[in-house]
Amino acid sequence: MKPSKLGGKIPPSGTTPKTMNLESKKVTVNKSAEALCQFLSDVKNFEQLMPENISKFEVIRENAFVFALKGMPEIALELKETLPPNKVVLGAISDKLPFTLTANIEALDSNTSAAQLQFEGDFNAMMAMMIKGPISNFLETLSSNMAAL
Repeated sequence: MKPSKLGGKIPPSGTTPKTMNLESKKVTVNKSAEALCQFLSDVKNFEQLMPENISKFEVIRENAFVFALKGMPEIALELKETLPPNKVVLGAISDKLPFTLTANIEALDSNTSAAQLQFEGDFNAMMAMMIKGPISNFLETLSSNMAAL
């Protein structure tokens, strides 16, 4: 790192992690907010939401699973937080790709709810550029499959 005029260090360009926030479209799900929250809190149910190009899905413990899409590395997620009936937060188990995937749930009536997925991670500029498209597509697939439940 080069010293700055103010005495601190300037990190090389592209290495400072920046928070990346991506959101899926909001979808209507034919489940109550409580039922959808309960569904998403059970990690084995995520297999039903995965894209068709999934090459691996395995529950590795009660609150965690690992999955891989064709051509992508495996990603292990664990349930980090549940705030019934409005929020379910999954987070990466590995520190190599630090991110969270949050399902925000809103009750519409007693039998339907609206859900939106939010991805938040800290990545350097190069990594962010490489994963933004695939992650956006992944979020849209998960939310579309959720709407079909």
